[in-house]
Amino acid sequence: MSKKGAANNLYDGIQVAVLGASGFIGRWVARTLCARGARLHLVVRDKASARAIFTPFKVEGDVVEADLRDPESVSSFFDCIRPAVTFNLVGYGVDRLENDESTAFKVNAQLVTNVCAAIARIRHREWRGRDIIHVGSALEYGAIGGNLDENSVARPTTFYGKSKLVGTCVLEESCKTLGIKGLTARLFTVYGPGEHSGRLLPTLIAAAHSGAPIPLTVGNQKRDFTYVEDVVEGLLRLGGVRTAGPGEIVNLATGRLLSVRDFAETGARIMKIPPDHLKFGAISTRVEEMEHSAVTIERLHRLTGWTPPTGVGEGIEKTLAFSASSVTERRVDDGV
Repeated sequence: MSKKGAANNLYDGIQVAVLGASGFIGRWVARTLCARGARLHLVVRDKASARAIFTPFKVEGDVVEADLRDPESVSSFFDCIRPAVTFNLVGYGVDRLENDESTAFKVNAQLVTNVCAAIARIRHREWRGRDIIHVGSALEYGAIGGNLDENSVARPTTFYGKSKLVGTCVLEESCKTLGIKGLTARLFTVYGPGEHSGRLLPTLIAAAHSGAPIPLTVGNQKRDFTYVEDVVEGLLRLGGVRTAGPGEIVNLATGRLLSVRDFAETGARIMKIPPDHLKFGAISTRVEEMEHSAVTIERLHRLTGWTPPTGVGEGIEKTLAFSASSVTERRVDDGV
């Protein structure tokens, strides 16, 4: 069997928990696991709104409404479901409206403590992969510059980055003391279908339809733009890793930097947005914007034998194609 075939069949029939399943990346993790035959348990804040999200993404599974800030709810869920592997995609503070620092530490850090304790009680000894894949953030590195090697001393500057870093440290310590197998996958600038409306690509898509000008920063800041389906493939491959350090951190990125200006101009060309509609310099660059060299991804390749292949132009085109197919399917369902 090829490596690709083995990766595709790894989760067939396996009990998998996806925490934060209705979020941008969570729904893609759920979609891919569903296609690969996993027995899914999808933890969400609101079941009704989650089902509306899952339908166009062809996600099926046991949808569980739970308050993951409550330790008893977390414990009860794991005792009942007993998943072989858990993907933790819960996060608080990415959305600018999520600005309560106390809640950030409860969701991004204390939850990891509670989940690890529950996994230690119920973990499947026969499952050879990781017990938990915890999703971290590039903002954990903070203002350190350089190539962001996973062994770098992190200096986060935002409450989101600080709370996510605590969660990463909690996972490592829990793996050491409780004997569970876990990894933290640090994500960078993920884009694709399902992004929040205020982000760069959805803004470009909306402007392509409305013809409105697009206020942007100068756009010189460089980011590692990673297409969402590549991120999911990386997460699932990391879930199957048999040998890794306790709570090992893995950069899940392309290893290639592109400026925001280049991303916007690429999207504009594909969507035929007039160049003069891109108003570079109309808004200020955020204070927390990071400056660093190309992201180091040697560890990702060593553990999985794979790196994200999708270029930005291809990723944008895939996003547009998915959106178009979703609209068509909704019209068919509505009898239009």
